[in-house]
Amino acid sequence: MVPCPIAEDGNMERVLPTYNAEVLRSINYFVVENLRTGRRFLSRVGMGRPIDTLKMAELNEHTAPAEVEQLIAPILAGEDCAMISEAGCPGVADPGASLAALCHRHGVRVVPLVGPSSILLALMASGMNGQSFAFNGYLPVKPPERQRALRQLERRARAEHQSQIFIEAPYRNRQLLEAIVATCAPDTRITVAVDITAPTERITTRTVAEWRGSMPDDLHKRPAIFIIGE
Repeated sequence: MVPCPIAEDGNMERVLPTYNAEVLRSINYFVVENLRTGRRFLSRVGMGRPIDTLKMAELNEHTAPAEVEQLIAPILAGEDCAMISEAGCPGVADPGASLAALCHRHGVRVVPLVGPSSILLALMASGMNGQSFAFNGYLPVKPPERQRALRQLERRARAEHQSQIFIEAPYRNRQLLEAIVATCAPDTRITVAVDITAPTERITTRTVAEWRGSMPDDLHKRPAIFIIGE
């Protein structure tokens, strides 16, 4: 399981150990979430041979279970494989988990390499509780359902002292933050982390009352992580 950079304009050497590149150069079979971004990442690594000579297969949210079974065939035949997400860590909020699960069922060793996780990096810098936290993926889009989900996460954050982490499609970031400040209690703390590992990275934790007084107008289409805390 090989992480790749989160930010397109980030410095790869800053977020990935050189050991990862050494491992990648020793492998010929790659399962990637997206063929285009997978090839681009391997080109940046510098494979020492043409990218077109590598064996590559795609695994994403549209891949059927029967197709995942086919992806493991070369591995069972003895070939090493690298699973690469479109961004960040494969298997974490990522379809690569299905390949890892299948490998375990077949007794194949799964090795995670070190690399950036936007979820953990946002939590690290947030000042929220890092002893107990949950990742909730995407919240509902429809306003009434979203409001109920936010209230539920806020209750859980307070009752269980558990940081609640979630994401949104970048073009809906502003709408999500507006929904948060309209729904949650004034003293509830909210973290907004954008462009993690990029030169434009910004990670800010404020109370709902403080966010209401200074809503950012530059969240549109910027990858973001949101956290609700106590």
